[in-house]
Amino acid sequence: MSIDWTDTDPASGERRFVSVEKFARKWRFKIRFRRRTEWQAVEVPTREMWEDLLEALERRYHRREGITDDDLKFVKQKIAESPP
Repeated sequence: MSIDWTDTDPASGERRFVSVEKFARKWRFKIRFRRRTEWQAVEVPTREMWEDLLEALERRYHRREGITDDDLKFVKQKIAESPP
């Protein structure tokens, strides 16, 4: 499963592309600032990234696109653990 969106980099204010992939029960975040460039792995996702992911999962959950209750529960737990 892969979910993509764009947001603004908090450090530079530039637009960036964010991609999250779930494989083997692990979520992996990647970013890039321009199209056709290499993706950079994000070791520690920010709270905002987790919140954006939760919104996307909740939208897909109602359409039954392979999102489970465990996925939502895990992401909500990560948001609760991360500092505001």
